[in-house]
Amino acid sequence: MASKLTSLPNSLLPKNPNSHLLLPLKPNSSTATFANFATHNKPISIRCTAASTAPVSPIPATEDSEDRVFNFAAGPAILPANVLKKAQAELYNWRGSGMSVMEMSHRGKEFLSIIQKAEADLRALLNIPEDYAVLFLQGGATTQFAMIPLNLCKPDDPVDFVVTGSWGDKAFKESQKFCKPKVIWSGKSEKYTKIPSFDALEQSPDAKYLHICANETIHGVEFKDYPTPKNGILVADMSSNFCSKPVDVSKFGLIYAGAQKNVGPSGVTIVIIKKDLIGNAQETTPVMLDYKIHAENNSLYNTPPCFGIYMCGLVFEDLLAQGGLTEIERKNKKKAELLYSAIDKSNGFYRCPVEKSARSLMNVPFTLEKSDLEAEFIKEAAKEKLVQLKGHRSVGGMRASIYNAMPLAGVEKLVAFMKNFQARHA
Repeated sequence: MASKLTSLPNSLLPKNPNSHLLLPLKPNSSTATFANFATHNKPISIRCTAASTAPVSPIPATEDSEDRVFNFAAGPAILPANVLKKAQAELYNWRGSGMSVMEMSHRGKEFLSIIQKAEADLRALLNIPEDYAVLFLQGGATTQFAMIPLNLCKPDDPVDFVVTGSWGDKAFKESQKFCKPKVIWSGKSEKYTKIPSFDALEQSPDAKYLHICANETIHGVEFKDYPTPKNGILVADMSSNFCSKPVDVSKFGLIYAGAQKNVGPSGVTIVIIKKDLIGNAQETTPVMLDYKIHAENNSLYNTPPCFGIYMCGLVFEDLLAQGGLTEIERKNKKKAELLYSAIDKSNGFYRCPVEKSARSLMNVPFTLEKSDLEAEFIKEAAKEKLVQLKGHRSVGGMRASIYNAMPLAGVEKLVAFMKNFQARHA
């Protein structure tokens, strides 16, 4: 191997033998090299309480702006710029530990401080009661479609489903393998554009739980309030509006969410479950699908998605630094109102199919009156660095996902583009 390397032309040999250790820097950038991080970063004390949370250092809005797009993807989705910068700075040597988070033992004191603080900050954000467990799992929300009935039901137990979109429908179909589910309301006949009246729901008197999808990512339908089960508990898939607004956790028996919309990268699934629901899994439940195993081992039964949990922790810290979920909801409402107003005031050029009372603050689907212009809309938007606006393949049209990390400037630029596009094509 050595002889082959020495025979390479000089142009193919690295000029700096340590060049692979450098961050991509701009001229005069104050960003340090990985080697400098390893030398200069000092260990800091981590205490797992919300009160100890230090604010995330803000990143100037103009920094690297020419290199970034406004990413309206439904997930994996946009992450806060300052969180990404902090992760970049800590990537090679996490806080003087001499290791990247990606290299740590999940049972070592360094990672334990990370996961414990992430849980403490999430509990502070959502005011999670002490009688609820917080689990950091894997497998996405889709795995929860099986895990929930396996843990909360026996094979012959009835379960109620309110189906307001594709994900609620998928959850119902998967649960058929493990219990006796019943769809007590479906919006399919109206193309999933509304939320039902809760008074009209004919719930099963002996249902173990009532399942809803709090926000349907594909169809842009969101519950603004939540039904009360006549029997059993309320279970909610909150994947695409998790931590986007305050939620009274005590109204639910179980909340689950894939992280890749609002709180982190793909690979982490968060479950918040009332502790008295844990420990009743069906006998055939695989060990990795038993909530009791994960709760007893503090989400460390096997190697968890360590780096993803670390990223979620940085996002929780950032959300607290912004003022918590009440402030986050205020910002999200402002963005959504701006975009929906542009659609509604376009004289039909743009159309949102969802009833106004059920419109999502997170996922905004819309179509063009002239559908043959949709491809051109997406193409021209991409040239303006407005990307991932194509609607889900099952419904077509466009969809702008405006999660927590989407800045107001991104929505303002999209609205300006929409108005300009309409002026040229109406």
